Amino acid sequence: MFYDWLTIFQDHNESLPFLSDRAEIVVDVESGETLTERQPAFKHKGSFSTSVSIRISGGRVTVKGNPSRINRIDNLFGFQSIDECVSVYNRILLSLGLPPFTKCTKKFLLTGEDGKKVITASDGATVQELHITTNKQVGEGNVSDYLRGLSTQRYRNSIPRLHTNGCTLDWLSKKGNASLIYPSVYDKANELQLHQMEKIKRLHGEQSEEYRYIQQVFDYCIKQGVVRFEQKLKSKYLIRNDLRFWGLSDYTKLNNLHNEFLNIDKKLGINAMTYQSIAELLKEEEIVKSTQAANATASYYFMWLHGEKFDLQKRQVKEHRSRLRKLNIDIAEICDTTKHTAVRIKEIREIEVKELSIPDWYQKPTINHLRLVA
Repeated sequence: MFYDWLTIFQDHNESLPFLSDRAEIVVDVESGETLTERQPAFKHKGSFSTSVSIRISGGRVTVKGNPSRINRIDNLFGFQSIDECVSVYNRILLSLGLPPFTKCTKKFLLTGEDGKKVITASDGATVQELHITTNKQVGEGNVSDYLRGLSTQRYRNSIPRLHTNGCTLDWLSKKGNASLIYPSVYDKANELQLHQMEKIKRLHGEQSEEYRYIQQVFDYCIKQGVVRFEQKLKSKYLIRNDLRFWGLSDYTKLNNLHNEFLNIDKKLGINAMTYQSIAELLKEEEIVKSTQAANATASYYFMWLHGEKFDLQKRQVKEHRSRLRKLNIDIAEICDTTKHTAVRIKEIREIEVKELSIPDWYQKPTINHLRLVA
């Protein structure tokens, strides 16, 4: 697991320098006292068209971006600790004459302006958003089939959504949002091609060392069939799980969360099956005891496959739905025939899934890779 995005801020009791040629100053008209100063977001640019956003409002400094990406051609693999990510940000802040982020040592309560709202704050840096990521390999030519199969699985009560290009899969609530966690799995080679390869080619030329390297990374993703598992942890999630305060938070907690997400494909024993194989599997898995019961439940699958809608309050429907859910088939959902093809995946082609290894030639991220660009 590595970190793919970090938004973090810290409040300082000192005047901060201006990063641009304009700012907004709010003044109390009666006293003439300056209440607050706000500067527009400043984009710190690195090499290879990389950047992070820095915003100053009063004494607060907020930085957001991908620390694993800054000054690198790609970010197939990134930093594996928050400390490394913050170190990259701190080098940038110091180069701009801004105070660096420091670890929290204590927490305290603050009362809001209305005298009622109480918030928890700290004396160091506070994390607002965090993205955790892992690459898996499913083999050349298997990415689309894998994503389509994975799109039959729910995650944390969220509903899967396969994008129209077939290259990205995400999970949203019934209301179509993701207020705590936004999980997604996508074709990494496609993402490289869309967002990085043309940019590197335009900046450095097709015959450049930089373009040859990004082409090598792309070819590796194609050959291995790389899919990226990513979870964007929103502020609400970090607050609920006490993961906001850098230095006081235990980020090893995220391992269990991420492993649960990575193991979602363990449920993919089947994608969909014929009437006969459903009945056989129901008996094989000892979900039912008799052939008659297996055939009865298989008939419900067959009707569902052809668009039948069921009264979920009926006892018989509840019983057959319960059996089929043990095969990861839910007849309460609308059947998508692009995902359920009436065949068993492993009878067509077995897809071996494993975590992606780092090739010897890959240029890993280091804290020292940061070089300032005028």
